[in-house]
Amino acid sequence: MSTLAIIATMSKEGKSQHWADVYADKIVREKGPKEQYTAASGITPSGTVHIGNFREIISVELVVRALRDKGHNVRFIYSWDDYDVFRKVPANMPDQELLHTYLRKPITDVPDTTGQSANYAASHEQAVESILPVVGIEPEYLYQAERYRSSMYAQGMRTALEHTAEIKAILDEYRSTPLSESWLPISVFSSFTGKDTTTVLHWDGEWGITYKDDETQQEETIDLRTTSVAKLPWRIDWPMRWAYEKVDFEPAGKDHHSEGGSFDTSKHIVKLFGQEPPVSFQYDFIGTKGRPGKMSSSHGEVVSLAEVLQTYIPEVTRYLFVGTRPNTEFSISFDVDVLKVYEDYDTCERIYFGLQQVSEKRKLKEKRIYELSQVGEIPSTPSYQIPFRHLCNLLQIHTGDIEAVIASLPDVQESQLERLRTRCVCAWNWITESSPEEFRWLLRTEKDPLEQLNEVERTAILDLRSRIVDLDRYDEKQLSEEIYAIAHAHEIHPPEFFKIAYQVIIGNERGPKLAGFIKTCGKEKLLPIFDRYLS
Repeated sequence: MSTLAIIATMSKEGKSQHWADVYADKIVREKGPKEQYTAASGITPSGTVHIGNFREIISVELVVRALRDKGHNVRFIYSWDDYDVFRKVPANMPDQELLHTYLRKPITDVPDTTGQSANYAASHEQAVESILPVVGIEPEYLYQAERYRSSMYAQGMRTALEHTAEIKAILDEYRSTPLSESWLPISVFSSFTGKDTTTVLHWDGEWGITYKDDETQQEETIDLRTTSVAKLPWRIDWPMRWAYEKVDFEPAGKDHHSEGGSFDTSKHIVKLFGQEPPVSFQYDFIGTKGRPGKMSSSHGEVVSLAEVLQTYIPEVTRYLFVGTRPNTEFSISFDVDVLKVYEDYDTCERIYFGLQQVSEKRKLKEKRIYELSQVGEIPSTPSYQIPFRHLCNLLQIHTGDIEAVIASLPDVQESQLERLRTRCVCAWNWITESSPEEFRWLLRTEKDPLEQLNEVERTAILDLRSRIVDLDRYDEKQLSEEIYAIAHAHEIHPPEFFKIAYQVIIGNERGPKLAGFIKTCGKEKLLPIFDRYLS
């Protein structure tokens, strides 16, 4: 991100109030003292769960963490809406033809065409459940297909039917075309075809529902207490579950929070189930750099949390969300802005540990952001503070050998090793997979062709070699002065000499700052490259 919209306000007592703390206080204030607060999140596993979906998960987790920091007991539930209808085949899923035959059936009944899980829904659920602990998120998972099919919500469905007129009035208030007089707040998956292409014909006033399969024209009467094919439509299902789980807090995307959206209707319908609506806020969409806007699992063109963690260490991944307003749209960068993100996080860490002095107001703000960015307990020591670009250069010098890079660094503490290794992995992933081409290079070897140099250029390069032989004599500033002196002595324009040196060393016309680069590489790695030009 080019700028990080870090938000924290100052309370009258001078304590930093991050947005998660503000909402934690709001929950306690509006819901009153409770033995346990319930925070909820959830999604339909219709395709790859992308980083935009992750925004809701981590937004809830941050508020949960803030509540717990204040001494409250919190239940954090995450609902898999795997009894939703399979509406569209994502482009990134194999065996498209087979998947199309399952359209309009419950997602939990769709096969996993990757062959890795019991069904389509489970494959996406397991991918998320396995990666969330890496970023410190471990909610209680609820599987809605299992709950509906076990008749856990039988009473909820009957309550909705008993309030048909009120629910219809609420929904019609936001509709351009009113629902039909025969409409009932229930939907059915046909026992004959498995699809939701059905029409509900009648409710007997108690537990019986009669429906017709629109494809086969067959009719059936089911008992809500024993059936496994009935469920509530989304706008009624959501508030029913708020009441069932006694949810105190659940945010939602701006599509749900838009005027007349599902939150608008649900906050009224939930009262019919004897519950007040939860505290909520609207979070905005997330894009990736170069592809801003809303991501969609159903289209398949998404970036998952696992892919983000290839470039960003878990703490920096959290930091991106901790320090950004939930209602602010932003893009996660995989280009050169990665360097700035790591720089900002390192600054935040230095401030937390008192290694960088700032105003008291900023200190309080950054300290809270750092705390919420940590996966587990807050470390007792800062990370090994190495600029991300320099780390990328070191990894390229050592051709990706992480242990060789760590061995080359001075004063790495035992407590810093694990975090440093993780950062090295991310740096190597970024430099080899996502970085701009000008950031990528390899030291030349005896297998690479020599550069075509004229006699003046070759003599100047050998003059530079003589400085490398005695490299320990020079600090970076002195070596830089020597490089300029060599260029002038051989009447080569300095920028042109830099280009020649880079071509000899890495085969490119440009690279890291030359004097520092030579010092970092060391004469052991550079002399074999320069020796090739001796004869």
